Formats: sequence, structure tokens, C-alpha cells
Amino acid sequence: MRKLIDLSMDVYQGMMTYPNVAKPVIVEMENHRQMAQSVGTDQYGVDEITNHCMIVTGDHIGTHIDSWGHVKPDAPRAEGIPIEYCYGDGVVLDLTHKAPGDEITVPDIEDAERRLNGYRIKALDIVLLRTDAAKQRTDKAYLANHPGMTKEAVHYVLDRGVKVMGIDAIGFDPPVAKMFERRKFWEAHRVMREREYYHLENLCNLHEIPPPYHSFTVSVLPVKWRGASAAPVRAVAIINT
Repeated sequence: MRKLIDLSMDVYQGMMTYPNVAKPVIVEMENHRQMAQSVGTDQYGVDEITNHCMIVTGDHIGTHIDSWGHVKPDAPRAEGIPIEYCYGDGVVLDLTHKAPGDEITVPDIEDAERRLNGYRIKALDIVLLRTDAAKQRTDKAYLANHPGMTKEAVHYVLDRGVKVMGIDAIGFDPPVAKMFERRKFWEAHRVMREREYYHLENLCNLHEIPPPYHSFTVSVLPVKWRGASAAPVRAVAIINT
């Protein structure tokens, strides 16, 4: 038996979005009855067919994966994200003790790994950083109430052979105000200027993944948006029960 846990946010008009990211607009252009009228089937008794919506959105909306080219201008964009990195063994690192604005450091990663009862992060694991910030995803507090990775912590995880990691927060780095306070700007993101890796933002429901917090499968396959700096994913944890 398998259990699927949805790790993806709803995308809707009015949702919380990262500063300067275009908010989504979802508009129904034709309802079921209007479609029948415009096509002409209502004349034959088929007065409802399908509806159609127009969606306008930024590429960093909802649960998404950042491309290498998001930070490194000459690197591939969303269409170049290797899908072989986006489906594989998952591991959850519990960082729920970190306070809003905190930095997630190498010792934090080491401590979280020690609590996996002997499991060691291996190459191509998809590492999910659980902060529980996403429990506030419908509130304005979500914009700032989260910790974020340091560049040293990112390098530490990448040195284990990991290519994809993700966080259940609106940003992978600490909140913007804290970055300005520390004069350390998007350092976790900027690791991409030194080496290839991909991270997910706006994950949710990591608290639903049961012990032992590893030995499950993760699927975070991206939409193939050519030229975009990120792409939405339907993030799913697949648990064998």
C-alpha cells in the first residue's frame, strides 16, 4: 500500500507571495453555459460544455523550484531543470526549533541528521527542511516568520551529493529584513553562482510525513516553462505503508 501526502500549496488570487513577485490572477473567461453558446451546441440541446480560465502569474508563486539560471544568468532556466533530480528518496530534517529570522547553520543540519536514528543523507536525496512556517501561509506573518539557510549549510548539504532541497517557507534565505540587518543578501541562493543545485520554496504539510522521516519517495517534477527562472511543481511525498 502507498500513501500520498500533498506537499503543495493552493494557488489563488490574494495568496501570500514573496516581495516583488507578481501575484496570481485567475479569471473564468467562459463558464459552461457561455461555452455552449459561443460554440453553438446550445441550439442542439447541449447547453453546458466546459469552462475556461485565464491565469496570469509570476514564476515564483506557490510551491515551486528555482532554476539554476534564477541566480546564474548564463545557466539553464526552468526548461533545463534535470527531472532525474526531481524524483527520488526523500529525507525530512526537523528544524522546527529555529525561530523566525534565524539562520540555519551547519551545526543545525548536523543535529537534525543525528536525530534520524542513524540515517545519513546520501547522494541525490531530496532534502526537505521542516520549519512549520507554512502553517501560517494564509497570514501576513508568513512573509517574515521563518528561518533561512546560510551559504555554509547549503554547501554542506551539496557536499553530500544532494542536488535538490526545499523548505516549507516563503524563502530559502532568512527574511528580507534580517538579510539587510546582517548585510548578508540571498547568500543561500547565491551558492548557485558557484555550483549547480536547485531548491524548492513554499512547501507545506511536512509535518504529515511520518517517522522515520526518510525512506520515502518525493516527486517535485516542474512545469517546463521555457525561459522562466522558476517553475511550479506538484510536490508529493509517497509513503510505503
